[in-house]
Amino acid sequence: MLSTKSLQGQFHLNGMHKAGDVVIGGIFQIHFFSVFPDMSFTSEPQQPTCHGFDILGFRQAQTMAFAIDEINRNSNLLPNVTLGYILYDNCLKLGIGFRAAMSLVSGQEQQFILDETCVGTPPVIGIVGDSSSTRSIAISSVIGLYRVPMVSYFATCSCLSDRQKFPSFFRTIPSDAFQVRAMIQILNHFGWTWAGLLVSDDDYGLHAARSFQSDLAQSGGGCLAYFEILPWGSDQAELRKIVEVMKKSTARVVIVFAHESHMINLMEEVVRQNVTGLQWMASEAWTAASVLQTPDLMPYLAGTLGIAIRRGEIPGLREFLLQIRPDLHHNNSYGNSIVKLFWEYTFQCKFTPPPAGWVKAGGALCTGQEDLKDAKTEFLDVLNLRSEYNVYKAVYALAYALDDMLQCTPGRGPFSGHSCGNLIGLEPWQLVYYLQKVNFITPFGDQVSFDENGDALPIYDIMNWLWLPDGIIQVQNVGEVKKLAFKGEKLTIYEEKIFWNFETKKPPFSVCSESCPPGTRMARRKGEPVCCFDCIPCSDGKISNESDSMECTTCPEDFWSSPQHDHCVPKKTEFLSYHEPLGIGLMVASLLGTCMCAVVLGIFIYHRRTPVVRANNSELSFQLLLSLKLCFLCSLLFIGRPRLWTCQLRHAAFGISFVLSISCILVKTMVVLAVFKASKPGGGANLKWFGVLQQRGTVIVLTSIQAAICTAWIVSASPVPHKNTQYHNDKIVYECIVGSTVGFAVLLGYIGLLAILSFLIAFIARNLPDSFNEAKLITFSMLIFCAVWVAFVPAYISSPGKYADAVEVFAILASSFGLLGALFGPKCYIILLRPERNTKKAIMGRNIQSQ
Repeated sequence: MLSTKSLQGQFHLNGMHKAGDVVIGGIFQIHFFSVFPDMSFTSEPQQPTCHGFDILGFRQAQTMAFAIDEINRNSNLLPNVTLGYILYDNCLKLGIGFRAAMSLVSGQEQQFILDETCVGTPPVIGIVGDSSSTRSIAISSVIGLYRVPMVSYFATCSCLSDRQKFPSFFRTIPSDAFQVRAMIQILNHFGWTWAGLLVSDDDYGLHAARSFQSDLAQSGGGCLAYFEILPWGSDQAELRKIVEVMKKSTARVVIVFAHESHMINLMEEVVRQNVTGLQWMASEAWTAASVLQTPDLMPYLAGTLGIAIRRGEIPGLREFLLQIRPDLHHNNSYGNSIVKLFWEYTFQCKFTPPPAGWVKAGGALCTGQEDLKDAKTEFLDVLNLRSEYNVYKAVYALAYALDDMLQCTPGRGPFSGHSCGNLIGLEPWQLVYYLQKVNFITPFGDQVSFDENGDALPIYDIMNWLWLPDGIIQVQNVGEVKKLAFKGEKLTIYEEKIFWNFETKKPPFSVCSESCPPGTRMARRKGEPVCCFDCIPCSDGKISNESDSMECTTCPEDFWSSPQHDHCVPKKTEFLSYHEPLGIGLMVASLLGTCMCAVVLGIFIYHRRTPVVRANNSELSFQLLLSLKLCFLCSLLFIGRPRLWTCQLRHAAFGISFVLSISCILVKTMVVLAVFKASKPGGGANLKWFGVLQQRGTVIVLTSIQAAICTAWIVSASPVPHKNTQYHNDKIVYECIVGSTVGFAVLLGYIGLLAILSFLIAFIARNLPDSFNEAKLITFSMLIFCAVWVAFVPAYISSPGKYADAVEVFAILASSFGLLGALFGPKCYIILLRPERNTKKAIMGRNIQSQ
C-alpha cells in the first residue's frame, strides 16, 4: 500500500542539477558570504541571501559535473546507468550547508510517494562534500544515522575518522592527523624545535591543535613557544595581543592551522606591527590562498612552507569548462542563475535588466557571447588542480562503489541471505559497504582506497612561496610527504629549490636552547618547556655526545673521560716498567749485583786453595754467593706488568732466596763459634755437630720451612694481579695483592727471625781471635740487613702502586749488596790487593800475636 506525502516546507537554495537514473548530491562553496534576515518570530522568516562569488568553489562544482558527464560516456563504468547530480551552494555557512544536505536526502519535490513503512530510495545515493570540517561534522552526524554515504573533498578534522560517530563518512583528502605528522616531520628535518602555533577557533583548528600538541610530545622533536587561537572576525585587541606574543617570542617558526579569512585578519596586524624575520608554515587550508599572495604581504610571507593537497591532472576538464554558457531564454531555470552570476563575475558585466544606475556608471551589459578564453581569471587554470582533484576522486569513488554493487551475482551477495543490492530497492548502507572496499587508479596514477576509518591513502605536496626579484610570486612544489602502503611515511624535500626569505638565504635557526656541546648534559629549566635547558659539564669519568646529551654516561671500568668529556679514552696504566727510568735503574742494579756475585764467585773458585778462602768455609761461601745471586735476580720479578705467575713467584722466590742466604750465614756463624770453642781444652766434641753433612742439612731444613710457608700461602690465598683505581680515578695501577696478609707476614717474620738469630750469634762471637773472627763481618752485615728491612715495612705500607714494588726491590737490592759487600768485600780486598796477607803464616802469625 502506497501513501502520498506532502512537503511541509522548502528551502530556497542556489544550485544546479542534471537528471539521471541515479542522482549524486554535492555541496560546494560558491559564495563567500551570506546575510540572514532578522527573526521577528511573528511571521515566516525570509530566506538568507548569498553574495561574494567564489570562482574556485564554482570550479569545484563544475568538476563534479564534468566527472559525472565523463562517467556517463564511459561504457565500462556503470553501463546502462545514467548518473545525475544535484549541486547546492553552502554560502560558507553551517546553517545553509545543513539545509542543503537535508534537502538532498529528503528531496525538494512538492509531492513524493513512499510505502507504508516509509522506506524508499532516497533522492540521492550519496553526497560529495562538504568543504568544511565543522559543516561535515554536523551533516554527517545526522545523515550517518540513515547510513547515507558522504565523501568530503576538503574536510580534514581528524575527529571525522571516528567510525562510531560518523559511520558513513569518507574523504579523499588526508585527515589533519596525517597533516600534523607531516608538519612535525618538516620541523624535524630542519631541526626546528621551538615554534609557535596559531589555530582557528573551530573544529578544524582546535582538533589540529590537540593532535599537534599530542604528536609533538610523543615524537620528542620539539616544543611550542606559544599557542594562540585566532578569533573569528577582526577582533583588533585579540589580534594585537597575539602578534605581540609572536613578536616577543624567540621562536622563528610560526605554524598556522586556519582558513584564509583568519590569515587575512592576522596579517593586517602583522603588517601594522611590522613583524618580520618569521618562517611561516601553512596548513592546507591557506597554502595556495592567492588572496594572501600580494606585494604588500610578501615581505612577511615570502618563503612560506606549506602542506598542500595533492595536485592532480584531469584531462578534458578545460574543454568542458569552456563550454559553459548562460541560457538567455531561461532566466529562472535551475542552475542558470549561478552560471549567470559566474558570467557577470568573470566579465564584470550585468545581464538585463541591470541594477539601477549600472549603465550610467559606465557598467557593461552581458551578451552571453563573451569568450571565456579571453577572460583574465584562474577559472581555466587546470594545471594546479588540488581540491578539484579530490572532488573528481570522490565522484569516481561513489561511481565505482555503485558499479561494484550492480555487478553482484544474485545468491552470492554480501548481504542477508547472500542477496545483492539493486537500483529499485537501494539502501544507503549497501553503498557504504561497497564504498569501504573501493580501490581504483586515477588517470593521473594515484591509488584511491579507504581504510577502516574512511580515510584515503594520504599524500601531500610541500609548497614554497617564491618571491622573484621582479616581484613575481609563485607557489612552487618542493617535495612531498605520503603514507606508503607497507613502509610507513616518507618525506621528500628538495632543499635546493626552497626560497628562504632571510638575508642568509638559508633555513632559520629556531630553538629555545642550543644543543649541548659534547661533554655537557642538559639540565632542564624549572617551569619551562623541555626544549629550554642549560648545559652542565659532565663530571670526571663521565661523557656525553651529540647523539645523547640528556645524561652523562659513565665510562667503562678501564676507560676515562677525555679532557673534553666527549668520549671515553683508555685509562693510563701504571706499574713498575722496564721502560721507565726507575725500572731501568733497578734492573741495572739487579743485574750489576748478579754480575758482582758471579765475579766474586769466580774469584773464590780461582783462589779456592788460598788460606783466606779455605779458612772461611768455602762451601758455605759458594752457597751464599749463589743464594745472593738468586736474591738479585728475584728482584726482576717485581719489574714489568704483574701477571698471575709473576705475582705468585716473586714473593716465593724472594722469601726462599733470602732464607737460603740467611741460613748459610747462620750456619757459617755457628761453625765459627763451634771452631773457636773446639780450640779450647775439652771443646772438640762440639765439632761433631757441625760437620759438612750437618751444615748442608741445616741449610736445607731451614730453607724447606720457608718453602713450606710459601706453598701454603699460594695454595690457600694466592697473590693475584689487580687493577687498582683507588689511587687515581683516571689511572689504572697494576699491582699484586698479597692474597693473605698473614702469609706475607709469616714469610717476612721467618726471614727476620733467622736474621736476628744470626745477628745474636755473630754478636756473641764478635771478640774471637782475628784468624777465626768472621763474626764481626757477619754482625755488621746483619745490622745492615735488619736496618734495611725494618725501614722497609713502613715505607712499603705507605707507598702506593708501583712505588711499593720499587721499595721492595730497593730493600732486596740494598740488603743483598749489604751482605755481599760486608761478607766478601774484605776477603776480595785481601785476595786481590793484599796477597801477602793471603798466607797461612800471615793468618797464623796474627793469631799468635793476638794471643
